[in-house]
Amino acid sequence: QVQLVESGGGLVQPGGSLRLSCEASGSISRLNTMGWHRQAPGKQRELVAIMTNDGTTNYATSVKGRFTISREYAKNTVYLQMNSLKPEDTAVYYCRFRDNIYYRDFWGQGTQVTVSS
Repeated sequence: QVQLVESGGGLVQPGGSLRLSCEASGSISRLNTMGWHRQAPGKQRELVAIMTNDGTTNYATSVKGRFTISREYAKNTVYLQMNSLKPEDTAVYYCRFRDNIYYRDFWGQGTQVTVSS
């Protein structure tokens, strides 16, 4: 099992910035992907950004150039730096850990990000 603890959500004005953090603990596979998904009210959960253990990244088109994902491997932590935030970025953001050996997914509890003036 893998446990995920997220932090960093909140309320921010349009154009502002937030940084999300997610620390993984437990049975950490050496081959893994960590990242962020989000779910807005009435919408399906969608990928925001992910990063493999070898540094390969993938971003949703809607956040490219504004969001940056990074990892601190020694701490099993993934970050999401969100700049130039827009009201449409408002959602619950979920951290995801994917074990690429046993193909198992683990999710955090979610953190609310609200972009509003």
